[in-house]
Amino acid sequence: MVTKLAVWVVITVVAILALLLVLTALGGIIAGLLAPFLGSVPVSYNFRSIRERWTSTIVAVLGIAGTVGVFIAMLSLARGFRATLVSSGSEDNALITRAGATSEMTSGVALDAVKIIQDAPGIARDADGPMLTAEAVLMAPIPLRSTGTDANVQLRGVSPNVLAIRRSVKIIEGRMFQPGLSEVIVGKNARSTYTGLTLGNTIWLGSQRWQVVGTFDAGGSAFDSEVWGDPHLLNAAYPPRPETLSQSVTVHLASPAALQQFKDALTTDKRLNVDVTREIDYYSKQSTSMTRLITVLGGFVAGIMAIGAVFGALNTMYSAVAERGREIATMRALGFNSSNVILSFLFEALLISFVGGVLGCLAVLPLNGLTTSTINFQTFSNLAFAFKITFDLLLMGVFFALVMGVLGGMPPAIRAAGRPVATALREL
Repeated sequence: MVTKLAVWVVITVVAILALLLVLTALGGIIAGLLAPFLGSVPVSYNFRSIRERWTSTIVAVLGIAGTVGVFIAMLSLARGFRATLVSSGSEDNALITRAGATSEMTSGVALDAVKIIQDAPGIARDADGPMLTAEAVLMAPIPLRSTGTDANVQLRGVSPNVLAIRRSVKIIEGRMFQPGLSEVIVGKNARSTYTGLTLGNTIWLGSQRWQVVGTFDAGGSAFDSEVWGDPHLLNAAYPPRPETLSQSVTVHLASPAALQQFKDALTTDKRLNVDVTREIDYYSKQSTSMTRLITVLGGFVAGIMAIGAVFGALNTMYSAVAERGREIATMRALGFNSSNVILSFLFEALLISFVGGVLGCLAVLPLNGLTTSTINFQTFSNLAFAFKITFDLLLMGVFFALVMGVLGGMPPAIRAAGRPVATALREL
């Protein structure tokens, strides 16, 4: 571990030096391109200054890069969690739960209600009848592969036609479970995260022993972390749950526009006490609390680190001002005014922060698609999801770095510009 860390540090320092050297070598070209925007600011001078003070520059760049890396990583974590839950839903499906229930785990739909629901208008129908799955949702402790400790895994009892309703779910190994048999199929993330869920294995769930007969791919949604089986047998394995009890009912609509007709029919039926939600909206709402928590915590950590990075930039730029009294005085004597000096130092700070921002973005890119897991506070089950780094997050990271550059570069720039020319020359 120590060796890998040392190698990473060496590679990082070399990358920073290489990037700074390239920028310095191209300083004249860049200065020419920026001349129309910065006027008479001596931009090429800033590139030479960075090269001369490369040690303090690396410290500032690393501070900004680390802050940007944490900032992007936490936002990508929140975005990945949300994307996993939202992708579980479909515009073509509606989810029915008990009125007032905050999640499937706190809901209950009786068999009589299911029979009424299946006759409602707006449900798609195939040769086997209404496309509906009444689902039992339970929790079971299964050991994690990584630690051997138990984690809550969501069990879902589904109807045999569930694959026709949730069309993004595909069997990728083995076969579908047979109704009436103690067989289960597992999501691809569940298979790789927990022990005993590989094809052909048997595992105790509740009071029964179950055989894993298939693995399914749910397209990166929350279902990939679940175990599916016959709802009646799953309920029977966890007494005193009634075998006919369902936590929710998912129906495939005749069309996305049929939701309102379907919802009106159920919510106005005096025999029912249910809520009807488009499936994608339900899962989007389920992701809100955890996404907000990750974002707030990530923002707090990145904010603390940003303060340190700004002080690092301040230290670098103040040192530059102290060491360049002769140069600043000469610039002023040659006719550069205070605004020119401020822009010159501010440009240097922005250049350093830009390099740090780009490096931070590059450092977190390997996290994209990396799978991790956490507790879903709505269901208290363990949910696997992947970091989701997008181009707009990278742009936000670079912008965040530039903001730190402005905060760290402006005070030293103002101090440099405020020094009287005569006083600075007498100090030489």
